[in-house]
Amino acid sequence: MELTMCCPTLFGLEGIVADELRFGGKLTDVRAENGRVLFTGDADTLAWANLHLRCAERVLIRLGAFPAKTFDQLFEGVRALPWEQFVPRDGAFPVKGYSLGSALHSVPDCQRIIKKAAVSRLSDAYGVSWFEETGAKYQIQFSLMNDVAELFLDSSGSGLHKRGYRANANAAPLRETLAAAMVKLARWRGREPLLDPFCGSGTITIEAAMIAQRRAPGLMRSFDAEKWSCIDGGVWRQAREAALDLVDRNAKFDITGSDVDRSCVELSIENARKAGVAGTVFFSQADAAKLDYNRQGVLFANPPYGERLLDIQSAQALYTNWGRAIGKSPMKQYVLSSDAEFERCYGRKADKRRKLYNGMIKCDLYMYFKHSAPSIAKKP
Repeated sequence: MELTMCCPTLFGLEGIVADELRFGGKLTDVRAENGRVLFTGDADTLAWANLHLRCAERVLIRLGAFPAKTFDQLFEGVRALPWEQFVPRDGAFPVKGYSLGSALHSVPDCQRIIKKAAVSRLSDAYGVSWFEETGAKYQIQFSLMNDVAELFLDSSGSGLHKRGYRANANAAPLRETLAAAMVKLARWRGREPLLDPFCGSGTITIEAAMIAQRRAPGLMRSFDAEKWSCIDGGVWRQAREAALDLVDRNAKFDITGSDVDRSCVELSIENARKAGVAGTVFFSQADAAKLDYNRQGVLFANPPYGERLLDIQSAQALYTNWGRAIGKSPMKQYVLSSDAEFERCYGRKADKRRKLYNGMIKCDLYMYFKHSAPSIAKKP
């Protein structure tokens, strides 16, 4: 069965996810849009995408789209979709979604109508009027934007950023999908030393190690669609076996992380162990402003934001002291910050900037890869 699939993404990561699908999944029908990527494939593609995509938030099956300015239109449009091809007689099919810029603005009312329409369609298909919903979950998702409804089934369950290695995190965790995107934007593949001087819970270094080892990010977790009766279980077994065969467990890389907080170092060590990369990435306690940066390699950092862990003045003072310590380091540097004054405090204008979002926090990825990047004067 050919499926149209949709991967929601953090804003700014659409192109990276599209490339993952084109080059990793070897797909040709891939379309990047604002906040999502659409593609087509079969059940094998669905399993591969869930296991291998590093920067997507989840994998949805897109069932259809139609105008819906009234509840009657919404009901009839939902009822026309082939729910019985996916949801069995005992399947659980809860409904969630959102509405933006549409006449049907009440989400609870839309949920009620969509559920009623799906029940009507499945009742006709199975000849029953009541569903116990004791089986596997087939999460229905909807979006109503500008009076157009789109309906999906969520094959992932928990978001794809939940890899399974980070049950605990520090106070301001970096989403795994964004950490992986930072590494991909730098085109780091393990050939150069990598340093994260603000490792937190170890996310950037662990994601880098997984990329270098070719370890699929979804290997340690399960997905809702693994329990779906409409997909042969052999599809998932084969996809997992193929992913395991790709892992290069014996390769050695120079990946290190440090943090001034000892508890963060201990947390990073534990997370690396859970991720299966404990022998690949190493952590130590250190003050970022006192490290020696006179070395080759690539630096990744997600330093504290003033709006989260520190007040703005303290965060900016940290950037200034850290920037002085780095000085004219030959390391390529990729720093994620939400502070519009970051470059001034850091003492250098970035060679390139890219707008990204860490959850709901608007950030910039400041990229330094030219050794002769100009300094900028600090305000007195």
